[in-house]
Amino acid sequence: MLKAKSRWQLATYDEQRSEEIARECNIPLLLARLLVIRGIDTPERARSFLRIGEDQFHDPFLLDGMERAVARIRQAIEQKEAICIYGDYDADGVSSTTLLIHLFRELGAAFDYYIPNRFTEGYGLNREALQQVYERGFKLVVTVDTGISAVEEVAYGQQLGLDIIVTDHHEPPQELPEALAVINPKKPGCSYPFAMLAGVGVAFKLGHALCGRPPLHLADLAAIGTIADLVPLVDENRLLASYGLRQLNQTRHVGLKALIRVCGLAERELTAGHVGFALGPRINAGGRLDTAEVAVKLLTATDPAEADALARTLDAMNRERQELVQTIAAEAEAIVRAHYPPEANYVLVLAAPGWNVGVVGIVASRIVEAFYRPTIILSIDPETGLAKGSARSIAGFDIYEALSACKELLLHYGGHTMAAGMTLEAKNIAALRERLNHLAQLWLSADDLIPQTRVDLEVTLDQLDLDVIAQLEQLAPFGMGNPTPLVMLRDVGVSDMRKIGRDENHLKCRLTAGELQLEAIGFELAQAAEQIAPTASLHVLGELSINEWNGRRKPQLLIRDLAVPHRQVFDWRGTVGKPQKWLQLAGESDLLTVTFAEHHYQELNAYWAAQRAAHDRQPNLLCPARAVGNSDLGRYRTLVLYDLPMRRADLKALLSGADQLERIYCLFGDADSLEQLHFPSREQFKQLYQIFYQYRQVAKKHLDALARKQQLKRPTLDRMLAVFVELQFILEQDEHYLLHPRPAKAPLSSSHVYREWQEQAELVHDLILSSSESLTKLLNQWVAAAPVQEATSR
Repeated sequence: MLKAKSRWQLATYDEQRSEEIARECNIPLLLARLLVIRGIDTPERARSFLRIGEDQFHDPFLLDGMERAVARIRQAIEQKEAICIYGDYDADGVSSTTLLIHLFRELGAAFDYYIPNRFTEGYGLNREALQQVYERGFKLVVTVDTGISAVEEVAYGQQLGLDIIVTDHHEPPQELPEALAVINPKKPGCSYPFAMLAGVGVAFKLGHALCGRPPLHLADLAAIGTIADLVPLVDENRLLASYGLRQLNQTRHVGLKALIRVCGLAERELTAGHVGFALGPRINAGGRLDTAEVAVKLLTATDPAEADALARTLDAMNRERQELVQTIAAEAEAIVRAHYPPEANYVLVLAAPGWNVGVVGIVASRIVEAFYRPTIILSIDPETGLAKGSARSIAGFDIYEALSACKELLLHYGGHTMAAGMTLEAKNIAALRERLNHLAQLWLSADDLIPQTRVDLEVTLDQLDLDVIAQLEQLAPFGMGNPTPLVMLRDVGVSDMRKIGRDENHLKCRLTAGELQLEAIGFELAQAAEQIAPTASLHVLGELSINEWNGRRKPQLLIRDLAVPHRQVFDWRGTVGKPQKWLQLAGESDLLTVTFAEHHYQELNAYWAAQRAAHDRQPNLLCPARAVGNSDLGRYRTLVLYDLPMRRADLKALLSGADQLERIYCLFGDADSLEQLHFPSREQFKQLYQIFYQYRQVAKKHLDALARKQQLKRPTLDRMLAVFVELQFILEQDEHYLLHPRPAKAPLSSSHVYREWQEQAELVHDLILSSSESLTKLLNQWVAAAPVQEATSR
């Protein structure tokens, strides 16, 4: 048995609707089912989803406040009033800022931009910045990706004489700023048909309104912010991502070309994944470590040499950011394990002086991945006594709503359902932790605290061919709200399993069902190779793709998770270096090693003692013959059978109490065991007896010669003699074996030694010479039925 990393929740769908869409749209049924699962449940909606067209953009003037904003901006352009674009320092804020820079430049506006410093000013509008903007002669401020919560700051700016237009996409608070215009699709009373735009998406719609048509030549910038900000890639976000990726793949933008080169993607077909995991993090890096100035300059650059230098600077910053994240995440994990164990904490609130506030959001995501708990990471400033940080959440716990319920403890906060930022006094951290944990206990069930993976479809190998997999690309670009399809294969075999990669940390194998095969690869899953027996039947979760190599195209599954829902038997019989192989397993707390031979028990204890410097716990060893060790197998999940007993009944009795076993490792089958395989025939017993009948006695010093003459191993000869002695066919004296003068007639089977030997030989034959399949079947018959893990639910 091998447990999956998460609960697999298999999606449901209407098969009749799927068949109708497949028929009407002339697409594979598998693709139609995926569309229905995504809520695209009519042929008309399916055609619209699969077709990307400019006419699918919504009317920008449906956004409340757009008319006033456009009129004021046009007035400023006509009258040559200076406009200040006020942005944010993350990838969404930077791409929003640069999109308006390009747009205002094309419209002939007089403008500049301002992005606050994360470390000295914090997020959003602030009075000092607005005072500076006013003193520089600006009349109009247009915010991007910020401002929806800045009630006091907007009021202050307008008192100075600034007109302020707020464009934002974050959750609106109960009180909105009284700006000249507030454009936010989430704003109460706004009739816009799509509320999930990123900040750059709102900026794009402002451009749409100003230009009279979607500014698709700026879609590459819109795609970067949209994908990086993890908004759902549906509706207009899907349009922006699609058009933007097309443009990125043929971009003439010198800054983006330089960034693509520094990411090592110049020869690749860029996908949403490349934006989210390569371009976006580098654009983010400047604002996380210093200021966003470098990123804005890169995305507005016109000189290739300057762009190359800026891209290299961001790349270096990103590497530094990665090292910071690694260090802080390790410290945060240590704090969790030492002080806030997840089993006793529904929400993790972690704080320390000096943590870089620019990366705490990434660290929070790492801690959520590690412990699957809503997490807040805070950096404490000892001089001000303030703590600033970021939150990341899990499904079922709205972190923005939770923070709203604790707002009296916070100086500032804002965000979304799954992510937020906040500032509070350090003295309130404990109270915030206590309050959030109380809310989580009310809002979350025990199941909510177990990671869950949504699975689209259960498929079989015969459904997967190149044409079907290629057509699934019509669903791209993939991302939040439109994830890469996850499919499940149930009860498939596995072959050709091996570790690959420079550090051998990836798993490659073939999934099989009869004659059908599918190549599969699992990144960072190499450890599973030791946990999957060749005879296992797997449930596998993964993403379908096409592997192209040397002009050949083959279907492939990218493994995301896997499970073995039954007890496994690992056939390690006859392993060379048994103690070393045993040592790889023996330190596990839920593993028991059984050795029936006392000398093996002593050897393993001695071997462990010699290696103890590498281990921090004693192995669980059981020697039934000496009643040494814990014989309660019900508490163990893994069993190592190091050798075999003399009697089948002993092994069956041992296994009958092991109903919780998930794995059995068979390490028996060494040279000693093979010696026990030879059980002499009745003819061989007869020939040996004739020796005694002829010579009347045999000296013990001649037994080796006798064994060679009879073509027997010496241990076999000794046991045959023991049978004769027990039956009183011969007598044993100090230096000789003598023929009994009056032997009684008796069948060999009446000898206890003979019967035990015969039984042992049969056991050795069944367990050592059998195939892996037969061995697995036999041991499972002897173990009480164990519960089968089911990784999926509906």
